[in-house]
Amino acid sequence: MEIYEIVLGALLIVVSIAIAALVLLQEGKSQGLSGAIAGGADTFFGKNKGRTIEQLLVKITRVVAIAFFVLVLGTFLVFLFL
Repeated sequence: MEIYEIVLGALLIVVSIAIAALVLLQEGKSQGLSGAIAGGADTFFGKNKGRTIEQLLVKITRVVAIAFFVLVLGTFLVFLFL
């Protein structure tokens, strides 16, 4: 096995685990009836704080997903031409 195969494989595993963890950390889009009832109890600042953390998770997930796509494409091209 070549060193680049080991490095690319390890990077793919790390990025795959990161994507799975980031997706699991995000909240669902619909909270159902309990979210409608308890939603009035939240303060304005509590809602915005949660929203910014959620937005940060969404942005990080996008970056990691793009990195995963580029890494898979690069790995395919490396193995195709070598």
